[in-house]
Amino acid sequence: MLGLDVCELGGQILELLWLTVCYKDIMTDKDAEKHIHEEDETDLNYQPPAQKSLEEIQNLDKDDESLKKYKEALLGAAPVVADPSVPNIQVTRLTLVCDQAPGPNTMDLAGDLEALKKQNFTMKEGVEYRVKIHFKVNREIVSGLRYVHLTYRKGVRVDKAVYMVGSYAPRGEEHEFLTPIEEAPKGMIVRSTYHIKSYFTDDDKTDHLSWEWNLQIRNDWDE
Repeated sequence: MLGLDVCELGGQILELLWLTVCYKDIMTDKDAEKHIHEEDETDLNYQPPAQKSLEEIQNLDKDDESLKKYKEALLGAAPVVADPSVPNIQVTRLTLVCDQAPGPNTMDLAGDLEALKKQNFTMKEGVEYRVKIHFKVNREIVSGLRYVHLTYRKGVRVDKAVYMVGSYAPRGEEHEFLTPIEEAPKGMIVRSTYHIKSYFTDDDKTDHLSWEWNLQIRNDWDE
């Protein structure tokens, strides 16, 4: 019994050290969401360009044949016709890409977002992975798209990631964005379930999609 009590106490001490030493950036949910856009601009040091509609861009220097061909290559020969009731930006799915994973870890973002809060996605500790996001731009060019996610453990924010996605023109096919390679944390202390709040925003601070999901870091995939 004494040995068991000591192990339990040691685990609690390690947990406390992990929270107080390794992760000092602690904020409440309310404060994190309140300041998310202001923090993003500071982190990225990014100045948004003046906004122009797709029609304005297509009409600029329309007598310049070389420029016309260049714009057609970038934007397409004609604007994409879309239902005006459909949002300009539609985020359709997110995938955790890992060559070592036994199967795809994909979440459907066009479906029931509330169901994602109850679903756990799994990742083995120490593996290299990337995040892939699929989205559509339906009518107007959008600038400064970015993906932000805030990671929580037991209600405490332990990490924040901001990815500059870029500027995109409308088209019939989905766009795809892939983050740089990252390494999942490893070690006994970090094996846990993490709650993640994800945001897909742009220069205008438009919230195109917000959703929540859970990620389990495990010793092995099938643990």
